[in-house]
Amino acid sequence: MMKILPVLLKRHTVMILGVIFVLGFARSGVWAQDVKAPDDAPVKIEADTLSYDQERDLYEAEGNVVITYGDGVLTAASASYNRKNNLATARGNALLRMAQDSLQGDKIVVNVEDKTGTAYNSKAFYARNHFYIRGSRIEKTGENTYFIEEPVATTCDGDRPDWEIAGRSMNVTLEGYGLMKDARLRARHLPIFYTPLVAFPAKTKRQSGFLFPYLSHSKDKDGIDIELPFFWAITPQMDATFFSRYMEKRGFKEGVEFRYFAGSKSFGTLYGDFMEDNRHVTETAAVGSQSRDWQETHRRWSYYLNHQTNFDSQFYVRTDLRRVSDSWYFRDFSAHNYYLSNYSTTELDPFRKVPFQGNESLPSLESSARVYKGWNNFSLMARVSFTDDFSAVNNERTLQQYPEIVLTGIKQRFFSTPLYYEFAGNYDYFYRGEGQKGHYVDIAPTISLPFNISRYAKITPQITVREVYWNRDDAQANSDDKSGNRNVYNAGLSLSSRISRVFAVKIQNWDKIKHEIKPEIFYSYIPSVNQDNLPDYIPWVNSFMANSLSSNIGYSSVLKEQNAVAWALTNTVTARTQDKSGSRSYIELLRLKLFQVYDINEAKKDMAGSTAERRPVSDLGIEFDLKPHPYVSFAARNKYSPYVGWKEMNYDLGLNDWRGDNLTVGYRYTLDSLEEINMALKLNLTRGFSGNLILRRDQFNDRTVENTVGLAYWAQCWGVGVDYTKTYDDERIMLKFSLAGLGRF
Repeated sequence: MMKILPVLLKRHTVMILGVIFVLGFARSGVWAQDVKAPDDAPVKIEADTLSYDQERDLYEAEGNVVITYGDGVLTAASASYNRKNNLATARGNALLRMAQDSLQGDKIVVNVEDKTGTAYNSKAFYARNHFYIRGSRIEKTGENTYFIEEPVATTCDGDRPDWEIAGRSMNVTLEGYGLMKDARLRARHLPIFYTPLVAFPAKTKRQSGFLFPYLSHSKDKDGIDIELPFFWAITPQMDATFFSRYMEKRGFKEGVEFRYFAGSKSFGTLYGDFMEDNRHVTETAAVGSQSRDWQETHRRWSYYLNHQTNFDSQFYVRTDLRRVSDSWYFRDFSAHNYYLSNYSTTELDPFRKVPFQGNESLPSLESSARVYKGWNNFSLMARVSFTDDFSAVNNERTLQQYPEIVLTGIKQRFFSTPLYYEFAGNYDYFYRGEGQKGHYVDIAPTISLPFNISRYAKITPQITVREVYWNRDDAQANSDDKSGNRNVYNAGLSLSSRISRVFAVKIQNWDKIKHEIKPEIFYSYIPSVNQDNLPDYIPWVNSFMANSLSSNIGYSSVLKEQNAVAWALTNTVTARTQDKSGSRSYIELLRLKLFQVYDINEAKKDMAGSTAERRPVSDLGIEFDLKPHPYVSFAARNKYSPYVGWKEMNYDLGLNDWRGDNLTVGYRYTLDSLEEINMALKLNLTRGFSGNLILRRDQFNDRTVENTVGLAYWAQCWGVGVDYTKTYDDERIMLKFSLAGLGRF
């Protein structure tokens, strides 16, 4: 005779030590009595009515059933749990939730012991990839294996998705692969592509497999251009990507990227590519003063190595090796290459740290390796570097540093005195294949004595004593100029003041605006130094005056006489903002700095018998930054000569809005060498539609560098776009297509 324990309360719970697994999700429940179940894990079952058949060892729950386990919840109209065969069955709008993931169906049956089960007429949602999958039957056949009958998968929201992949059946292994039979790609339920069998990765972690390809057509340079990447997840700490690229007019190009974590403190990226370029090229003065006549196959290559080991916050080793086979590499592959794809202005991503844009405008490429060690007041850096000068006909004359060692002491108080001292010392070996080369040592301690005149001005006298030594080892050196040294001092004086006023305002969320004016006067003196027998590799470095004015002024070399006065005037306007919570922040709305040097020696120079004129006044430097609104920014970096007019002009304007539209306009001008106009525009035309326009014009050489126009449409789960680019030597069209969750083509 069956013994049934009815529960008469309106709402009841029961505690069971067991686990319910449904397609990878877990749920359970709890009551006043403790019962042992297979996995000894707590299960909580809640329902309007709850009964237990002791003979069959069966729990029956009816009405608003809620079964919880861990962070999962299973709800249904009714449910049962048979402890003899370990089967749990939920019926009537069964819904299983685990964090943001969910599974719903008419009926869900699960074996809590072997963790298998079946959901009927079900639909699952995986939040991590925003992935929906439906099936007439979803069966969990093992620990990580599934079988789905009549599967339909998509990343689109809604009952009528924009696209979906449907099939007759599908087998899936989590962290492995899936296989779908009779697969159809459908757009709004309209079939557009069919394949009898398709395999795909089914991993939440990094996975090996083909990535979406790159496809474009170049009219003159490359013809049809196809690249198919393959990703290999070697271990959790390393992976590789193989790039196989075919260019109709050039041939095959093979590349590989290898990324790794070597322990917790070391990481790096290694990339290399190689091809035998069979395109014939005849050009005159194609790069700088160079020309080329390539009528045979050329071997072309590039490599990139970035490695860093951080021993602590002030001790690291880093290499940045970047080399290409020839000066035309980035010009020929300027539309698409590894360096453009991995260009970044920051180092937030340790595996995307290419600091230069690999296109035709790149003038040179530097490789370096360094060791840095810092202390509280000192730092030591050892470095080697090599530079490829793309404008040089022969790179053998380009000066390289093998190695450079720099010891720096930051400005600090000298014991308890009012004096401050700092130190800079470096050793270099300057090397080149043709020309002068050799050793160079520069030691330069500095003493300064800053003091205030009341509260209105600050005066800082300082003196730097510099000892320079060199030793040449090139074949042209003789006993008279093989080695030598110079001792020189640089005496300087700076006078500065700050004048400011704060205005109370009520503009937007600004409550106060501060206007500050900082006038500065500098004097620098370096006595006359014997210039005989100096090697031409002695570097030009900034004097005290140049360092004080602007980091981009190289006023004299370390051994050039100087007797000059300079002035600088800086205006800043800063707004203080205050939000509704009362927190405050500061925004620099405007900054204008003007600076100029007057050369006393030049003004006193004897011009008798010379046709040249004295030019004691240097270029006027102008630095201007304006950001009156978060959507508007403007910057200028100019140099104006009182004798010849504007020598450099650099303007950048940025405009954007709340919709994501943005416009950037740039102008570059250098007297007798450069004049360039750049513009980039992106517009969100309507909901989903966006357009982009890029214009780059070389006014100096009277040619169009690049004109690109593009149109794109982006929906919630897919996108399509087309770009047309015309340069002075090519035309290219590229189609872009993206399915969210699957990749971009």
